[in-house]
Amino acid sequence: MEVSKIIIGYFIYIPIAFMLTIYVSKTLFKNSLVYMNDIFSGREEISTATNTLFKTGFYLLNIGFALLILKIKLHNDSYQLLIEELSFKIGKFSIYLGCMLFLNLFFFFRGKRKAKSTSKKITDKNVTI
Repeated sequence: MEVSKIIIGYFIYIPIAFMLTIYVSKTLFKNSLVYMNDIFSGREEISTATNTLFKTGFYLLNIGFALLILKIKLHNDSYQLLIEELSFKIGKFSIYLGCMLFLNLFFFFRGKRKAKSTSKKITDKNVTI
């Protein structure tokens, strides 16, 4: 009995999508802890907790999206179409992951800017009083 090429596609796509998600997440959240420490003025416990919450949300969104676009449609049972469909799906997912990465970076930089402006306002008030 021959295994359907669609099933083979699933066995290729799912691990690649999950590994891409894990790689991007580890890279992003290992380096974002520096920004979190700066945002929360060195309070490591809050920084780590917030970073972990961001990471959990990142995993849920990205793995959820990867599974949402899982369906593979092949009009005929050829390996060429399977490879083309997989490259389209993995490319689409990679672009989505890149957008999520930059969105998270935007939030980190925004949080850092907000923390600096709040810190400056507090310093200015202390000087005037």
